[in-house]
Amino acid sequence: MRHGGQILSDHLKRRGIRRVFSVPGESFLAALDGLHESGIDNIVCRHEGGAAMMAEAHGKITGQPGIAFVTRGPGATNASSGVHVARQDSTPMILFVGQVARDHRDREAFQEVDFRAMFAPLAKWVAEIDQTDRLPEYLDRAFNVALSGRPGPVVLSLPEDMLSDSADVADAPLPGGRIAPDLTEPAMQAIDWLAEGKRPLVVVGGPHWSSNAAEELGRFAAVQGVPVAVGFRRQDYLDNDHACFAGDLNVGMSPALARRMQEADRLLVIGSRLGDIETRGYSLLKPGSDSPAIFHVHADADEIGRVYPAEMSLVCTAPAFVSALAECPGRGGDWHDWTAQARQDYLDWATPRATPGAIRQEDVISWLSENLPADAILTNGAGNYAAFLHRYFRYKRYGTQLAPTSGSMGYGFPAAISASLEYPGRQVVCLAGDGCFQMTLNEMSTAIQHGATPLVIVMNNGQYGTIRMHQERTYPGRVSGTGLANPDFAALARAYGGHGETVDKQEDFAAAFERARAAALPAVIEVRLDPEAISTTATIADLRASAGGV
Repeated sequence: MRHGGQILSDHLKRRGIRRVFSVPGESFLAALDGLHESGIDNIVCRHEGGAAMMAEAHGKITGQPGIAFVTRGPGATNASSGVHVARQDSTPMILFVGQVARDHRDREAFQEVDFRAMFAPLAKWVAEIDQTDRLPEYLDRAFNVALSGRPGPVVLSLPEDMLSDSADVADAPLPGGRIAPDLTEPAMQAIDWLAEGKRPLVVVGGPHWSSNAAEELGRFAAVQGVPVAVGFRRQDYLDNDHACFAGDLNVGMSPALARRMQEADRLLVIGSRLGDIETRGYSLLKPGSDSPAIFHVHADADEIGRVYPAEMSLVCTAPAFVSALAECPGRGGDWHDWTAQARQDYLDWATPRATPGAIRQEDVISWLSENLPADAILTNGAGNYAAFLHRYFRYKRYGTQLAPTSGSMGYGFPAAISASLEYPGRQVVCLAGDGCFQMTLNEMSTAIQHGATPLVIVMNNGQYGTIRMHQERTYPGRVSGTGLANPDFAALARAYGGHGETVDKQEDFAAAFERARAAALPAVIEVRLDPEAISTTATIADLRASAGGV
């Protein structure tokens, strides 16, 4: 006989889970008890949103479901932000939520929420477990759903009395191996299909990728001589120094790459959903149009043809197909000039353009790109500061970019903590805006407690920069709700027990970074920017002038 919390923790251990993230609650005391002697690290966080984001980041960097435990009501609503990230980023994750006792349901008991209704649009699957002896069944299905097809988050609601009840039930058997299909013929068909075009473009993205897949993508691109564009925040899927790397389809993408996507007559889309960001709000490719021809490869059949009709399609994971493509010989497509120009356009876009100020984001990012180890992991949340990172940093290896395609502010710091725990020997750098960092900086004490050592660079311009940019374009000079009063971030880091530095001159940055790295503590470097430098392409004065403002 085992109580439900023990059955749950035993299942997690059998599935190879080594670490979970939680904010404790009385609604799942039995689960905490089960974890007590399991050998599974329980990372106690300071906010459920941070716990869920750490779990999501763990799922993203390991390929196995990230696990989070939160309590009912406010705990679950706080954690929903991380579930949304996992959904849009196609990340395997399981969120366990404590729930009121079964005989209290439907009375609006203390902190009661109908989680099946609440999480239905956010998760792949939501369930509430009523019987202790069915825990292995539900847990097995949760892992399978989180990992299958297009991966994503699963939410399991755990009534507290169900967890504390005992049952004599066997653990679910571990899943067996799967037979990989032979993709040689479909890969050859894809190469022949590309060869029919004069202006082909390969677009890669989505889940399931690995270091080996990134290497095979590079081999395929080199043999075929075809340009490759990567999806939003998937820049580490191909070495950015590869001769066929054409750039990333991000929020502020290169105008030349945007034109290239419009001019392409063949799009081989591997793993990407080809969504809103990659198509600039569905404007670069018009839904319902038959131009360009699309060959769409995705692990989830429901994603193929969802927005854009595919002339040809294949249901399989991106790495499996890329592996087959890498074995194909060159088929004679003459795209040398097209590919060379795509590469030159990327290099031109990645050449720093000067912005105002005594310290400039483009120079900070260029220094990081040139000086960080090739395996350093960079994380970020959302904000205009990220545009500098995307434009000027060159990713050399897979597994070095950790960022939300959902555009969630506050993500970068929890993700950096998760990455530092998983890879304690690697340099982890979080890029954050002053507004972005303040959403989750309370997790600094989580990092201190559990020995994570991320280095945070806070780009402080005293404003919600992205919204200020849009505000100046639309209502020039009428500033409302975008100014920020900020703390001394370096002093705050020291108050938590970390290392803190403040830099306001370019020549001081490198030495400050080296001191922060040598501290072997969670560290913050506050970079005090000129607020006029609002984006990679414009100042506030430029935006006002173009909008006809003062």
